[in-house]
Amino acid sequence: MLRRFIYVFIPFSLFLIPSCGTKKGAVSPQPAAVSEPAWHTCLIQNAQATVTLNEQQLSANVTMQTVRDSMIVISVMPMLGMEMMRIEATPIEITAIDKLHGQYAKSTYADINRQLTPNLNWNELQQLCTAELPTGEQRARYAYIFGEQIIELVIAYPARKLDVPVRMQQMRLDKYTRIDVSKWL
Repeated sequence: MLRRFIYVFIPFSLFLIPSCGTKKGAVSPQPAAVSEPAWHTCLIQNAQATVTLNEQQLSANVTMQTVRDSMIVISVMPMLGMEMMRIEATPIEITAIDKLHGQYAKSTYADINRQLTPNLNWNELQQLCTAELPTGEQRARYAYIFGEQIIELVIAYPARKLDVPVRMQQMRLDKYTRIDVSKWL
């Protein structure tokens, strides 16, 4: 059961990791203008996420709350609108809380990237959790390799709300059991 939790934890905690790539095109000789960010907070409610691991498929409604360059909170609600899993990400680490089983796991991006292809970084995770996709589309599909497992992630984004109040209080973890994921990473 613990191993299954890890395989479900990894795709949802790495939620929407875009693959790395290079962009072709001419480089502008003009320096980029420094301007204020277009938003400070972002809220996306009722996004549809589907993770396929081998033949198993898990679908859930997801709410993503982001404070620019600070924190992301992802609430995974597979049934009846109840939060079953919560992912809290900062530029330094990711914490996944399995509310159903009373467990949580923490990991740094460097630890996760030892097993994950393509690698994960904060900026790409923030882009995906705010629907700032380079393609501009409202649906995203990604494939990753974690160890020897192939994981496919599909996200359908509804409208996003910018600069609205978001609840970013980190959960108290003292009532949950910590899982040591280092043996899988």
